[in-house]
Amino acid sequence: MLLPIVKYGRPILRKKGELIRLERENLRQLIDDMLETMRHAKGVGLAAQQIGQAIQLTVIDIREVKETTSEMWINDQPATINKHMPMILLNPKITPLNDSIPGQEGCLSFPEIYGDVLRPETVDVEAIHPNGYPAKFRCNGLLARVVQHETDHLNGILFIDRMTRAAKKQIQPALDALRRQTMLQKTEP
Repeated sequence: MLLPIVKYGRPILRKKGELIRLERENLRQLIDDMLETMRHAKGVGLAAQQIGQAIQLTVIDIREVKETTSEMWINDQPATINKHMPMILLNPKITPLNDSIPGQEGCLSFPEIYGDVLRPETVDVEAIHPNGYPAKFRCNGLLARVVQHETDHLNGILFIDRMTRAAKKQIQPALDALRRQTMLQKTEP
């Protein structure tokens, strides 16, 4: 089922998600609905806050993006990323492994708004897989950027918060217009 995507200006996007329990009712259905919603919107990631739920759940699928590269390692061994897509992460934690580099980002909650964001190029990720086992891996490139972007959402942090002052200034008129438009709509959350 397609879910409405929350747009910039709604308070839910600033809420830190509660840790999610595997025995949560309808968890599998929620994951399926989030994947369907993300694909329909042509996104590569979607956090629970973006569909109005402040919980620590995100879905990621970068298989359709051909013009960037990523690498992934599990137990210090190279892993084939496509075998791990779509990726569902519960309660993720990120450990940066190097300095931040700029990269262009957008967000389904900020339609048609893009800007350079500084993020570490390589990160270690720890999370829980919906089947209950720990998910631990290292990644870089686009996958690292998407995992960081979505994990930020789960903690109430938006990609505009990671921009330089100059980059944010360039898109400020579009941000103001989106916020006004969102506030005029009477829907919650």
